[in-house]
Amino acid sequence: MSMKRVKQRTQGSPRDDEARDTYFAKPAQHVFTWEEVEAKPEDAFVPYSMTGRFAKGAFIAHPKFGHGVVIAVEQTNVQILFKDGTKKLGHGAA
Repeated sequence: MSMKRVKQRTQGSPRDDEARDTYFAKPAQHVFTWEEVEAKPEDAFVPYSMTGRFAKGAFIAHPKFGHGVVIAVEQTNVQILFKDGTKKLGHGAA
């Protein structure tokens, strides 16, 4: 019994690299600016608390730092863009 061996292709996929890269690419994520935060109405902001859970893009009203937007979320921390810069604050603590 003989086994037929097939020569491997070395040219790669017939598709171009750009099509492959865009197929597997993550969708572009929105980058917030301070001007967007300032333009929001007062009722769009949720009061900040350590026990609250926040998602990316949530608008926060902090008692010390003022208004901000959540730009990154970790398990126990959120990174919030304020007028003075970004701050890393806790969230979801029991």
